[in-house]
Amino acid sequence: MKERTDAVLVDQSLKGDNRAFETLVLKYEKPVYNLALRMVRVPEDAEDIAQTVFVKAYEKLDSYNPAHRFFSWIYRIAVNESINFCKRNKRTDDYESGVTGVDELTPEESFKAGELSEYVGDAIGRLKMDYRLVLVLKHFHDFTYREMSEILQIPEKTVKSRLFTARQQLKVILEKEGIRG
Repeated sequence: MKERTDAVLVDQSLKGDNRAFETLVLKYEKPVYNLALRMVRVPEDAEDIAQTVFVKAYEKLDSYNPAHRFFSWIYRIAVNESINFCKRNKRTDDYESGVTGVDELTPEESFKAGELSEYVGDAIGRLKMDYRLVLVLKHFHDFTYREMSEILQIPEKTVKSRLFTARQQLKVILEKEGIRG
């Protein structure tokens, strides 16, 4: 069976095909949830945000412009919902970064890596939301500058500038904590 494009799925959804929208949900539920989880740290809250994202996407599906990628459109909704949640719940200073490859470390190395991850997570949590977002999108979701520009609806130069500033601020915060990279 030939895979339908996102634009076709949106069109079919707008024509009343609920399975088409379900296909979009299944395709994007994990990246939307992961973004929300990186922003709010609490799995239940991330699930709520993801659910809200898909409800809003469904309600506003007719505003989607097929000239752009559906992924960028829905990711923008997820970014906005995560920001709104953080503002409502004063979670701007909570953040957690993942450590990859921990299973391959010795217990002592694993402990140190976890400790470092906690310091980095706390430091990222102290950044302004604009800076936190670019760090999350770039370093945890591996988006290109162009993709980040689409998602955040800002010029690529602004993305690069924010990312540079975010890294500099993160470095200063970590150095104040006695962590040198």
